[in-house]
Amino acid sequence: MKKLIIFPFLLLTFALFSQESYKTGDIVSPFKLKNIDSKMVDVNAKTAQNGYILIFTCNHCPFSVLYEDRIIELQRQFKSKGYPVIAINSNDAEQYPEDSFDNMIVRAKEKGFTFPYLYDETQEIAKAFGATRTPHVFVVQKVKDQLRLEYVGAIDDNAKEPENVKTKYLEAAVNALLAGNEVAEKVTKAIGCTIKWKK
Repeated sequence: MKKLIIFPFLLLTFALFSQESYKTGDIVSPFKLKNIDSKMVDVNAKTAQNGYILIFTCNHCPFSVLYEDRIIELQRQFKSKGYPVIAINSNDAEQYPEDSFDNMIVRAKEKGFTFPYLYDETQEIAKAFGATRTPHVFVVQKVKDQLRLEYVGAIDDNAKEPENVKTKYLEAAVNALLAGNEVAEKVTKAIGCTIKWKK
């Protein structure tokens, strides 16, 4: 009898948890996180020109490291068009000290990051978006006075060999939005390390 009671409870818990994360087409709630300059950055429709490219990443993950130069290029390409990059680190620094706030500052300086690098210390923002990997991309578009999620997934189709990339998913999504079109491929599979959740 106990098993019969527990099983439906687990199903309900899973359903409630899965509903917490955004899906494409959803309106994204404004949020505020600390940048590496210790200033708070507001991510909302009021501060957006056209939208944002939100990338959950970190310092230690080899996949994140492989994508750093490409993320810098995305900022160069799209910031002036109203879709700046905002990088977010949600990893638990107790498990991975390399991903601590102090080390975020060091890494950003080493690589010359030209975009905000925000610290999601409570991991609430990663959970809200349903981010599971580093890197994991979420493109939001400004629609009137709100931000709507338009694309979720990978930056492109080849993490290890940038010279052999065939499909630039993120670039295609943002270019579609800039042209006033619907994103053709709204969801792709993010490839990378798992986000390190607090125990």
